[in-house]
Amino acid sequence: MIPSLLSQKLAPMAPYASLARLDRPIGWWLLLLPGWWAIVLAAGGFQGMGAWDWYLAFLFFIGAVVMRAAGCVVNDLWDKDFDSRVARTKTRPLASGELDQAQAFGFLGILLFIGFAILIQMSTLTIVLGFLSLPLIVAYPLMKRYTYWPQAFLGLTFNFGALMGWSAVTGSLGLPALMLYLSGIFWTLCYDTIYAHQDTEDDALVGIKSTALLFGKTSKYWVSAFAVISWLLLVAAFFMGGGTLISGIVLLAALGLLKFQIYQWQPASPESSLRIFKAARNYGLVVLLAALFS
Repeated sequence: MIPSLLSQKLAPMAPYASLARLDRPIGWWLLLLPGWWAIVLAAGGFQGMGAWDWYLAFLFFIGAVVMRAAGCVVNDLWDKDFDSRVARTKTRPLASGELDQAQAFGFLGILLFIGFAILIQMSTLTIVLGFLSLPLIVAYPLMKRYTYWPQAFLGLTFNFGALMGWSAVTGSLGLPALMLYLSGIFWTLCYDTIYAHQDTEDDALVGIKSTALLFGKTSKYWVSAFAVISWLLLVAAFFMGGGTLISGIVLLAALGLLKFQIYQWQPASPESSLRIFKAARNYGLVVLLAALFS
C-alpha cells in the first residue's frame, strides 16, 4: 500500500527526471571527472586533500548532476523538433509532448538556482568561470546545425570543470589547469564521436552534423589520434602539477585501457558505440586514481 501511494505521489516528477536524464548517469560522470582531476591534482593528491578540498569535491558532484540536467533541458528546448524525428530521441518529454516549454523553463530555473547556490561558495575566479561557461551551455545544442564539429564545442563546454576545479583549490589558474582542460577537450572528441555513431543515419536524414558523419569509415583513426593527444596533454598536466612515478604508471594503465576500448569499438554497431561511450567513465576514474597518487 505505502509503495503504491509513494509511486503515485512521485509519478508527476517522472517526466522531469527523464528530461534531466537522471536515468543516464554517464553524462554527469563525464562532466564531473575533469573537475575532480583538477581538484585532486591541485590539492597535491590524496595526502594533500584537506577538509575544504573534500567539500569542494562534494560540491562539484552535486553541481555536475544539476548542471548536466540543466544542459539537457537547454538541449531539448532547442532540439525538440529534431528529437521528434530521430528514433532514439522521439520519446523525450519535450519531443513527445509530455512536458511543454513553460514547464521546461520553470524546471531550468530551479536547476540554475541550485547551481548558483553551489557556485557562490567558491573563489571569485571560480564564480567568474562558472558564469563564463553559461553561454557555452546555451549555444552548444545549436552547433550541430552549423558545423561538423559539435563534439569539439561540447569539449569546450564539458571540461570547464577542469579550470573551475583548479581555481577553486588555488584561487588562480596555471598551465596544469590549461593542460587538463585541453586534454579533456580531446577526450570528449573521442567519446562523443563514438556516441554520435549511434545516430548517423537519422542525423544525415534530418540535417544534423557530427564528427561521426564527417569522419565516416575513418572514425577509428581519428578517435585514436584524439586519444593519444589527450593522453599526452594529461601527462604534461601531471608533470607540471606534481605527478609522481606511481601516478605516471597509473596514467600508462589509463592509456592502455583507452586504446583497448577503441580497439573493441565497432563503429557500425549502435550497441557497440553506446557500450564504449559508457566505458569512458572507467578511463576517467583511472585518471582520477593517478591524481590521487600525485
